[in-house]
Amino acid sequence: MNNIPNFDELPLGDQIKQVIAQLPTSTVSLGEILDLVGRDGMLLLVAFLTLVFMVPVSIPGVSTIFGAAILLIGISRIFGRTLWLPKRFKERALPADKLRTALEKGLVWIPRLEKISKPHRMAWLTTGRGMNIINDGGLILGAVLLMAPFGFIPFSNTVPGVALLFLAVGLIQRDGTAVLLGHLANVASIVYFGVLIGGGGMMIQNMLQN
Repeated sequence: MNNIPNFDELPLGDQIKQVIAQLPTSTVSLGEILDLVGRDGMLLLVAFLTLVFMVPVSIPGVSTIFGAAILLIGISRIFGRTLWLPKRFKERALPADKLRTALEKGLVWIPRLEKISKPHRMAWLTTGRGMNIINDGGLILGAVLLMAPFGFIPFSNTVPGVALLFLAVGLIQRDGTAVLLGHLANVASIVYFGVLIGGGGMMIQNMLQN
């Protein structure tokens, strides 16, 4: 698959629409998505992969595969290296029809974020070696939270997904406010998971005592 002509000149929402339009009809792999996005578009890839978790559509294995990809993107950015993906993640086949449906539904978030986000607002939160490490660390944290084994619980993928989407859009547009909202959403994810774990522990304790 070839990259789309003048791809980088399109608005973010249009770029993602172009990628969705070029998805295969039967199955699609992470490697094929990467080929469509382009190896230099790592933040665009984060935004693209995150859209799946904005809607309640269950696609087995997606949170693990996409979360691992975003994790590796964060690590690649921190060390300034080319993105590398394990072969088993890169070549695993996913149902293209379910993926396309989820992406098209999640796409409504991009225009909303683009209206909220203002390029170069609080840009100091998106520039400099120190802030780059913190922001890329936020991508890594969001990816780890996305892969947490709570997929059967409502919003367990959505909350870290929102964090990653804010971070990706904020870094693409150099919008420090969006980046800050992404970090806050990561904190909200940790609190939410803490409540889930604490509540689950209390339930188990009560069952053992009865």
